[in-house]
Amino acid sequence: KCSRVQSGLLSVYCLCFFFSTGHIPSSLGVILRTTDKIVWANEFEPIELTCLIESISTNNPRIEWKKIKNGVPSYVYFQNKIAGDLESRAQLREPANILIFNATRSDTAEYRCEVAAIDDQRDFDEILISLAVRVKPVVPRCSVPEAVTVGTSTELRCLENEGFPAPQYRWFHNNEELPQDPKNSAKFANSSYSINPDTGGLKFRRVRKEDAGEYYCQAKNDAGHAQCPTQIMEVYDVDILGIFLKVFGAVVAFLCLAVSICHSFRRGCFHKKGHNENK
Repeated sequence: KCSRVQSGLLSVYCLCFFFSTGHIPSSLGVILRTTDKIVWANEFEPIELTCLIESISTNNPRIEWKKIKNGVPSYVYFQNKIAGDLESRAQLREPANILIFNATRSDTAEYRCEVAAIDDQRDFDEILISLAVRVKPVVPRCSVPEAVTVGTSTELRCLENEGFPAPQYRWFHNNEELPQDPKNSAKFANSSYSINPDTGGLKFRRVRKEDAGEYYCQAKNDAGHAQCPTQIMEVYDVDILGIFLKVFGAVVAFLCLAVSICHSFRRGCFHKKGHNENK
């Protein structure tokens, strides 16, 4: 075990300390830390990426920030000024934090803070921060059938593809939210619908008269929500009389056509005539 007694010199003590612990004493090297390695921000709102210098001896260290997207690095702070994607949209704050005034979805990436201190024994350190920018959903596209028949199956659709993270979907019937599982609600216990909150689908296995009414869908994530305009779905009973009249009309039309053809044959309209005969 190393100790100060072995040498009496600070440098020897530090060397022994390094071999004993695997670390350089903080007084001899630049050391960085951050408050958050994974940062979430809402689009068009400010966000600060922290790069705190816990220990350093060099008076004017070189500070650089790089943005890494799809594995490709690019400077966003270089030679003491904001550059690249963040130019005119950010500033460096003491000691080495970077403040983005209005984060956009294109800012989603990894950011690396690098500090070089030439007067320190450990003259370089870096820290990696992941930034994800939440995007509020836009108005979803909804598809609601105008009319369905009692006892048949149907599906209502809802789609939104701008929000990040991907939104969850909720459906409303006559301004009342449909519970995820109808069996958990006495009001909807007899309903046969199912909701997929990930895809926005609302499926009815067997439509009831009570399912008629106004429908709209809401897409929601941590950045906000949006909903489509209300659409009306009407539900009709099976029209047995109407079906009978349509079938009866078709049979009557067929019989009339058959009688007409038979009558034409009897009159000889379909027999071949000689070339010299009048038509």
